[in-house]
Amino acid sequence: MEKKTFLDVFKTKKPIIAMIHLKGDSEEEIQERAKKEIAIYAEEGVDCIMMENYYGDYVQLEKAIQYIVSLKLGIPIGVNCLNLDAMGFYLANKYELDIVQVDSVVGHVKPRDEATLQAFFDLERSQSKACLIGGVRFKYQPELSEKSLAEDLAIAKTRCDAVAVTQNATGEETSMAKIQDFREALGAFPLVVAAGVTDENVLAQLAICDAAIVGSCFKDTKKDTGDVSRENVRQFMTLVKQYREGL
Repeated sequence: MEKKTFLDVFKTKKPIIAMIHLKGDSEEEIQERAKKEIAIYAEEGVDCIMMENYYGDYVQLEKAIQYIVSLKLGIPIGVNCLNLDAMGFYLANKYELDIVQVDSVVGHVKPRDEATLQAFFDLERSQSKACLIGGVRFKYQPELSEKSLAEDLAIAKTRCDAVAVTQNATGEETSMAKIQDFREALGAFPLVVAAGVTDENVLAQLAICDAAIVGSCFKDTKKDTGDVSRENVRQFMTLVKQYREGL
């Protein structure tokens, strides 16, 4: 199946992937908020939008995907269906999305189940044109591996198209030491910093990473519980665009 490499999905170097969290107290509020957030992201020039059931459920996630696909924004669209990875692939295939994100691709299951996990990713990726961002030692995921980080990252390279790195929690800054450890083990393989990116650290992190996933920093409170702020998105993207000019 013909498929782009991860970095070829984007129109620019060092792309910024913005999160839609599906926050809201009612079905109507969830969808209306998602529409407003999508508009802000598109108008302020983010490079990709990731749809995720962080607050909402699967039905709400699919409805929001139907909406964003209908807009034909001309930028990559991704999906992270939390807690059931197979449904992320299903939605990506059904709506011809560009990216699937999975919070862990190695080391979060008992060692005896790693072969099953390999078979799962081999199957799903063989049936999908979407590129896969896969977490390793990812926030909130159990660490059951008996292998070294370098060994697990070598396995991850066979299971995904880009590796995602985080610290321990949503919004928590990912340490430069951890990012550097991942880069050294991965070599030129695409690396995405996926949590805790801020105006203050984004340029240093993008100097090592190939892309960033941003959620909390775009909120008015700088926390995942806040609302997407146009001013915050604009300020952040201005920094990134200025940085790209020097590449």
